[in-house]
Amino acid sequence: MLGLSMQSAVSAEPVVAIAPPTLDEPVGTSHSEVAVFAGGCFWGVQGVFQHVIGVENAVSGYAGGEANTAEYEQVGSGDTGHAESVQVTYDPTKVTYGRLLQVFFSVAHNPTELNRQGPDSGTQYRSAIFAQNPEQDKIAQAYIAQLDGSKVFSAPIVTKIEDHKSFFPAEGYHQNYLTLHPTSPYIAMNDLPKVQSLKELVPTLYRADPVLVGKL
Repeated sequence: MLGLSMQSAVSAEPVVAIAPPTLDEPVGTSHSEVAVFAGGCFWGVQGVFQHVIGVENAVSGYAGGEANTAEYEQVGSGDTGHAESVQVTYDPTKVTYGRLLQVFFSVAHNPTELNRQGPDSGTQYRSAIFAQNPEQDKIAQAYIAQLDGSKVFSAPIVTKIEDHKSFFPAEGYHQNYLTLHPTSPYIAMNDLPKVQSLKELVPTLYRADPVLVGKL
């Protein structure tokens, strides 16, 4: 993001209605799984997933780099390998990994922008999926191929599926940022429209009351 108090002059990224993946995880007995997504500033990505039915927690943080550089100012340099990311803990009996991917690609960010989202640029804002296991990797790869094949986006998807590395929660002031600062110009212009798009495009997955991060 452009700094905690700087107003963005660029409106929210356009959203695209897309079909759910044809390949998804089978219904099982587990009630808790984890997914990690990177799609630009984590404020908006977290805010969207906090409104998804079946999501039990969505934590802003850093993935792709090492523990000693998982700090906001260092990550902002673009030299740490980290991407601003969100760790989503979800109940797969209520929402599948594939449906989370549908939200990620259609609402949470623009998967055709390379190393940027809206007003923010740099590798720390790249579009990436940190697959937690081979099944997630397979589903994500198949979905990207499905979406590219359907040409539902005006440009190819640039999202990379990266090797799973540790996730590091961000500083406390980054958590629940969308909910706590709805009148911030950056949030109002870039992120609140994404939550509204979730409600309109995927209403069966929308929950009005966000699930918020407690004390980390």
